[in-house]
Amino acid sequence: MAKDTAPRWDRRMQQRLARGEAAALGELYDRFAALVHSQAHRMLDDEDAADLVTREVFAQVWENPEAYDPKQGSMRSWVARLTHLRSVQRLRHAVTSRYEAEHGEGAVPDPEELERRVRSATAAARADYIASSMPVPLREALELAYIHRRDYRQTAADLGVTEDEARRRLRLGLQLLSTASARPLEGSAPPGYGRGR
Repeated sequence: MAKDTAPRWDRRMQQRLARGEAAALGELYDRFAALVHSQAHRMLDDEDAADLVTREVFAQVWENPEAYDPKQGSMRSWVARLTHLRSVQRLRHAVTSRYEAEHGEGAVPDPEELERRVRSATAAARADYIASSMPVPLREALELAYIHRRDYRQTAADLGVTEDEARRRLRLGLQLLSTASARPLEGSAPPGYGRGR
């Protein structure tokens, strides 16, 4: 649910950007560049394209700070939404260009296949966002179980918690990750980048 007012930092940042304060852009970049780049990289699987999306997003913020609507959510959500939109544009362009290269100029990829790729890239970026944002105890339990191949008993021993607590952490972490493939409503932000956060 959207908050009636954005946090003080978000409102002040928008005002500073609107006044053209270069230091404000630097502060915003320091705070959100890692989020923007990692989200773009996860969606595009291309370092150069992620760098380009990062530059484009911060240029768009600098040129149009009034486009941020505090009633729609936090500055972080807005920046993530811009990143998602730019990344989707780049992904569609890259898929179309590859298809044309393989099938001749003017050839158009199957729209359903294109949208499947966009949904898949969005879900992957969302899963990364969820994993990096979840509480550390849940993330540690998932890493032990799925990266280090520990069962819940070994996970409990490694974390120094009871087996019931290890199972609870794994269950909660998996429940959070299961939301990664949820489809957003038409015109809304992708899951995890929406209102209020």
